[in-house]
Amino acid sequence: MAGHSKWHNIRVRKMRQDLVRGRLFAKLTREIVVAARLGGPDPETNPRLRAAIDRAKDNGMPMENIERAIKKGAGELEGEQYEEVIYEGYGPGGVAILVEALTDNRNRTTSELRRLFQKHGGSLSEAGSVAWVFDKKALVVVDASADEDTLLACALEAGADDVQRKDGTYEIVAEPRQLQAIKTALEQNGIPYQLATITNMPKTTVRVEGEEARKLLALLRDLEDHDDVQNVSANFDIPDELLEEMGEAA
Repeated sequence: MAGHSKWHNIRVRKMRQDLVRGRLFAKLTREIVVAARLGGPDPETNPRLRAAIDRAKDNGMPMENIERAIKKGAGELEGEQYEEVIYEGYGPGGVAILVEALTDNRNRTTSELRRLFQKHGGSLSEAGSVAWVFDKKALVVVDASADEDTLLACALEAGADDVQRKDGTYEIVAEPRQLQAIKTALEQNGIPYQLATITNMPKTTVRVEGEEARKLLALLRDLEDHDDVQNVSANFDIPDELLEEMGEAA
């Protein structure tokens, strides 16, 4: 999975930029609303809501905003009704792309995402065409300055499947249900993390280079910038220097 570590780091920087612009809070709010609507307003009995609240807290969302979003999801306050939609498609070079969206207008979102794919030389495809390429996993990224022995011990004891050092960070991979346990173990050992999320990890990757890679990264950037899009996953293998080039331009 060459290139993915650097891409995660670029996404962390982008999340900070989105936070400044207020865009990240809007996306986090949608996830909390939907999680509360589907599984109830109690995070102790609703793992998805707990994960959404934790992510919101990690990114500095005020508790007042979080509580308001929960009430909207529970129907205690008026608000938009969002539905979950999964889009599958292919980008330049035949790279598989999985897009998770929360929208209050499916037709509008579908039309807009189709235009983005076409603009960058990709295409939307039918349901099930690329989902099989990915496994749902918990991913925690920790700066490589952390003490390796302590990190390995607490991560593995908390149920991690794998810990690898990549591009100046440690990547901890586990089953989604272990995410909270790993975060708690790191916090108890004084180890800060850069990213803690549930993600779609590709089973195989497709190598793309040159202009094709630039078009692909431009597509991924535009998809992630779309207000309705929560997560974008792709099975690319791109040279690090191109990732950095596009990351700086984002």
